Amino acid sequence: MPRVKLQEQLEYEFRHDVTVRVTDINYGGHLGNDSLVGLIHEARVHLIHDLGCNEGDLGDHKIGLIMADLVVNFVREGFLFDKLRIDSHIGEITHSSFRIFHRVVKVGELIALAETGMIAFDYSDRKIALLPRKFLQTLDDFFEKN
Repeated sequence: MPRVKLQEQLEYEFRHDVTVRVTDINYGGHLGNDSLVGLIHEARVHLIHDLGCNEGDLGDHKIGLIMADLVVNFVREGFLFDKLRIDSHIGEITHSSFRIFHRVVKVGELIALAETGMIAFDYSDRKIALLPRKFLQTLDDFFEKN
């Protein structure tokens, strides 16, 4: 079966540290796929918060985010009490969407790569929207500083 193969990014501007909890362990005795997706979601929430926004409001009090797609490549197992670092990078920015690339590592070992497609969404009108100018400016300002 052919696999989708994600590539590590050259840079990751954001970092979020987590510890694998007992509730993250599945019947195989390791970090469950559903829990890893939850940890990636947590990293994304922190990333957007660090930019001064949240997933329901990208700075204009109207437009939020909705996930269009998610791909995860599992490389190694994670176990209870493992300290994980989730590195994130925003890229492929368009007028209404962007991608977030994630790298999950423990003590220098790659655990997983993940990628999410995020779309600007007007929750009051229930349709895709343009990314707010304020959010795009926030991204520009962030990338200029780093």
